[in-house]
Amino acid sequence: MTVHAGGNLLTDNPALYEARFPDPERLAGRWAEDRLRRHDVGPRVLDIGCGTGRDAAHLHRAGRTVTGADLSEAMLGHARAHHRGPVYLRADLHGFDLGRAAFDAMVCLDSSLLYCHTNDQLDGFLASCRHGLTPGGLLVAEMRNGAHLLGRTDLLDTPKVDFFTWRNVNYRSATNLYVDHGAQLLRRIRVWTADDGTPPVEQHSAWRLLFPQELRHFLAGHGFEVLELHDGPGPRTQPPWREGDAPGVTAHGDRLHLVARLTATP
Repeated sequence: MTVHAGGNLLTDNPALYEARFPDPERLAGRWAEDRLRRHDVGPRVLDIGCGTGRDAAHLHRAGRTVTGADLSEAMLGHARAHHRGPVYLRADLHGFDLGRAAFDAMVCLDSSLLYCHTNDQLDGFLASCRHGLTPGGLLVAEMRNGAHLLGRTDLLDTPKVDFFTWRNVNYRSATNLYVDHGAQLLRRIRVWTADDGTPPVEQHSAWRLLFPQELRHFLAGHGFEVLELHDGPGPRTQPPWREGDAPGVTAHGDRLHLVARLTATP
């Protein structure tokens, strides 16, 4: 078995990622654009942790001037080839500088923010957002909700098994989750197998468990006012967000949806 301690089979293979997580309706990009329009923000947008570029390209088609940034060269190469329009740059969300007050909004979707595993990394991300946003600019984020795991042992007791087919190859993933309480991380061990004769791949990764009030505290410390913080509807909720849906008022579901405005001078 091949063990990927730091890599990720899907993010290292962007076409496979898009096959595993299809978004034909571009719900994530449409939801983000809806938040930007509702809060009347300017056209310059940074999609930090842009991945394959699907959402960045949707925001570009909506008329915005978009920069997509990601740490993965594989993802960036795929984005440039398949989701043209935005400018794509390599950047680390733990700390990035793409120009002072260069953006009217930043979006960080699909739990990318939760790869800030430590307080220093989260502070680095928010300080970079503060530096790069114009005063009054927006941060729009969507992620797993740490509070949802409180008392939910059913999510941790049994491996989650998924199947999908891509290019006539059948893939199976078995995922075990466990909570690293001291580090406040949701750790994942995922074993991938395929019926094409390739050896199994064991992948290790983790997300920060962020709680709603903790997130409010970090944001306030960096000069942000929270405008929305709720569990849905959103692009990955059930039922999913649809045009015209109002933001929710609770924060106990599986996902957190954030809109925050920079009130302090960057």
